[in-house]
Amino acid sequence: MGWEYNKYISILLLSLLLFLPACGGKKDDNQALQPVQNKEALGQEESLESAAMGVMEGRTTGPLLPVYFAFDSSSISPDQKPRMNVNAQFLKDHETVTIRIEGNCDPKGTREYNLALGEKRALSARRYLVTLGVSSSRITTVSLGEEKMLLHGHDEMAWAQNRRDDFIIE
Repeated sequence: MGWEYNKYISILLLSLLLFLPACGGKKDDNQALQPVQNKEALGQEESLESAAMGVMEGRTTGPLLPVYFAFDSSSISPDQKPRMNVNAQFLKDHETVTIRIEGNCDPKGTREYNLALGEKRALSARRYLVTLGVSSSRITTVSLGEEKMLLHGHDEMAWAQNRRDDFIIE
């Protein structure tokens, strides 16, 4: 019984020696949540005004907004109409601006199918803008199908980001 008792005590002491240093060096968990004090590590600060006419979301030229579509659809859904309204208002406020609407698709269909669907999406957005008072002569359309995917993932999030129209100021 003495040998088993010594073995038990040895294992217990060894465990304590391994466990105690890990506890003594524990840092404050809130330290990771503190703001960074080294401003150089954050890079150069960019004003919001500098992005006013650059790419802001998708491949759309700001301040215009891309419009996203449901799978296998070219209809502008109710949740995307406010984005179309923003685009229409911008174009009405800037009457000399012309745009190109680029219809995009996820990679699920054939190349031919996706080119046709991308064109339907671009034309659907064009019609919507025209009904809101934007001259059709200021809008061109092109289908990119799946040729210029924004995300190359193989999940619903990536596919949903690729089902869109981009609005490019020419």
